[in-house]
Amino acid sequence: QVQLVESGGGLVQAGGSLRLSCTASGLPFEEYDMGWVRQAPGKEREGVLCINWSSSHRVEGRSATGRFTISRDNAKKTVYLEMNGLRPEDTAMYICAAGPRGRCQWSLSKGWPTDNFDYYGQGTQVTVSS
Repeated sequence: QVQLVESGGGLVQAGGSLRLSCTASGLPFEEYDMGWVRQAPGKEREGVLCINWSSSHRVEGRSATGRFTISRDNAKKTVYLEMNGLRPEDTAMYICAAGPRGRCQWSLSKGWPTDNFDYYGQGTQVTVSS
């Protein structure tokens, strides 16, 4: 059974930073591209960033900003999202996602369609106060 478990969310003031983590189990982590998507109340889910299996390639989603960085540690089966300079509009549920190798590039070519990954976590809430 595939599980993606996120952590690191919370309440932060505008301008602050957070580091989200997502640890995977039940899948061969190195065979998967990993991504972060987010969903704010009343809004559609949006792609943030995707990192390919070898960390050689990163793809930006519609919600991408130069303030966010994605990375992964295959030995720990964990993907990270470093968020700096947070703004109230970044408030959302941040969800970890996994798709087979090539999914990052495919997502980019298709304009990050909804549900472009095979597996999703439950999410971790990020709230940014002004």
